[in-house]
Amino acid sequence: MLQRSRRLTALVAALLLAGCASHPHQEQSPAPPVPDGVRADVAILETTDLHSNVLGYDYYKQKADPTLGFDRTVTLIRKARNQFTNSLLFDAGDTIQGSVLADYQAQVHKVGCDEELAIYKAMDAVGYDGGTIGNHEFNYGLPFLSQVTGTPMNVDGGSAQRCAGPHYPLVLANVNSARDGKPIFQPWTIIHRKMAAFTPDGSQLSVPMKIAIIGFAPPPIMQWDKLNLQGKVTVTGVVEAAQKYMPEIQAQHPDLVIAILHGGLNAAPYTSDMENGGWHLAGVAGIDVLLLGHEHTDFPGPRFAHMQDVDDEHGLVRGVPAVMGGFFGKDLGVIRLALVHQQGRWTVDKSKSFSQVWPICPPLMVAGKPTVSPSNCVQADPQIKLATDKVHQAAIAYVNTPIGQSNVRMSTYFADEGDMSALAPVNAAQIDYVRNALRSSHPELANTPVLAAAAAFRTGFGGPDDYTDVMPGPLTLRSAADLYFYPNTLAAVKIDGAQLKAWLEASAGRFNRIDPHATGEQSLINEKYSGFNFDQIQGGIGYVIDVSKPVGQRIEKLRYNNKPVSPSQSFIVVTNNYRASGGGHFPGLDGSNIVLAAPDGTRDILARWLQAHPTLGANDLPPASWHFAHLKTRGAVVFTSASDKQSIAQTDGLSDVQQVRDNSDGTAVYAIDLSH
Repeated sequence: MLQRSRRLTALVAALLLAGCASHPHQEQSPAPPVPDGVRADVAILETTDLHSNVLGYDYYKQKADPTLGFDRTVTLIRKARNQFTNSLLFDAGDTIQGSVLADYQAQVHKVGCDEELAIYKAMDAVGYDGGTIGNHEFNYGLPFLSQVTGTPMNVDGGSAQRCAGPHYPLVLANVNSARDGKPIFQPWTIIHRKMAAFTPDGSQLSVPMKIAIIGFAPPPIMQWDKLNLQGKVTVTGVVEAAQKYMPEIQAQHPDLVIAILHGGLNAAPYTSDMENGGWHLAGVAGIDVLLLGHEHTDFPGPRFAHMQDVDDEHGLVRGVPAVMGGFFGKDLGVIRLALVHQQGRWTVDKSKSFSQVWPICPPLMVAGKPTVSPSNCVQADPQIKLATDKVHQAAIAYVNTPIGQSNVRMSTYFADEGDMSALAPVNAAQIDYVRNALRSSHPELANTPVLAAAAAFRTGFGGPDDYTDVMPGPLTLRSAADLYFYPNTLAAVKIDGAQLKAWLEASAGRFNRIDPHATGEQSLINEKYSGFNFDQIQGGIGYVIDVSKPVGQRIEKLRYNNKPVSPSQSFIVVTNNYRASGGGHFPGLDGSNIVLAAPDGTRDILARWLQAHPTLGANDLPPASWHFAHLKTRGAVVFTSASDKQSIAQTDGLSDVQQVRDNSDGTAVYAIDLSH
């Protein structure tokens, strides 16, 4: 026993000695200086707006979708790591929300404190170096965000408990606790990596690098998630936050500073609440690299080709290398960063640095135009499915819970053209809920007309399968999730007739102005105006949209119960918390006129309404409330939708819609005759 005790004593002493030798206060041998002229190429890899699309799977159509999914992005990540000796991988936010799987883990079978979210588990399987927080991270509330990111927060409803989170640092510099004014995440951090570098004679060196990362969320989160955030956090502009923390960062003498912004590019004059402040952030001294997101598009890409001080060929924003890697796992952003060591520090050689966006489905040339084909997509990395398949299968089983039967088809293929079949059940459910709720919560409003606003969330932005299509037959929770895509809660606002008209005028910005005398084709849809902002209002009203008029002057014959709406007439309009709190910048909607903020999610309200109508028929749904003004045009007025859906348009009363050509990519061009 004595001999064993002596061995243990010696072992403890050795461990203590080793601990002292590595104590941070002990002097250590400095790394040898890096000679001037040494070069290093570093690939900065970026994902953004994954929206919890862990696997390439469509939960609404119950089938694999090879055109999206993080499991295929991982294949590109591994390819890039094989191609580049040095690489770093970051995520720019909107990570934990946006799919059936995400809602299942947040709202149905909530993950425990010791359990990692599926999307973070998948990301840890490939290994990330850092990330930031997007606006949709706040959709499930601060307690959930605190838990799943493993970040204790000193906010109302927050917890000091540290739960399982991603195995990489999350940074966020512009969102602070209302309690103490301190950031709810660490605003910035330093990561240390060894990089391969080369002397002018070709000799290879291994050099240490200190990389600083700082993150930013879009400031309008205070509008978009007002119910979750008001009184709990405050937000500052991205430029102000960068300027606040850059001196701290520079005091650490980093070799590289990377700004990770969940936002895009806007060269308009800067404001502290700017949604897409990347152009201005690039002008903050000391930022070497800019990672972008939020806009669900690519940079470099044609959308930014004519923006001031933006090099759309090489991917530079005001001289700073930048990239935005698409959305839903469809792409990987790649910056090839050429570094040269000069005068004792690393600098970016901008003449040899450039950005690219690598698609998981490289387009094929079909009939002279680039076309995405599922047959040309990279293979999924099998490790991701192994890591997440159990919860994936549980989510599938959940959304297949039966809730009723339908005798009507409800789709959004022609929602922009007046087919309200998929919006009608949403509006009907919203109206029923609020009418019942007002009797107890606001009896003085019980006789005020209740209207409802809904937008088609899936109108083809993500490709030919990105449409809602609930077939006649059994209805499941999947049907409700397809009809209402986002996890919004319900809210109702009190407005007058003038505000109602202004709301509809803003929605009609979805359309381009049509010139009846033009002889060539004219596009009906304004692609710069998001489909989720085209609110269509039902509940006893009717109106006409004249697309030959300028925006703001298009709504005609606005009537309620077949009588003209007066500017002073009172209405309750049911919408979602995003719109009621100012999302989309609609006139008269800023959160001040909310009369009901429901705790229930709109999707749950819809599911219960469908269960209360176990055999849904056309008579259960409100009729379409609007149509286009009669307009005879010399040339064709066209729009794009999924191909071979003309019969749906005909069945739903749009006899003036005709398919005119197939695009050979799952979409087709349709013409609409506005003279009917």
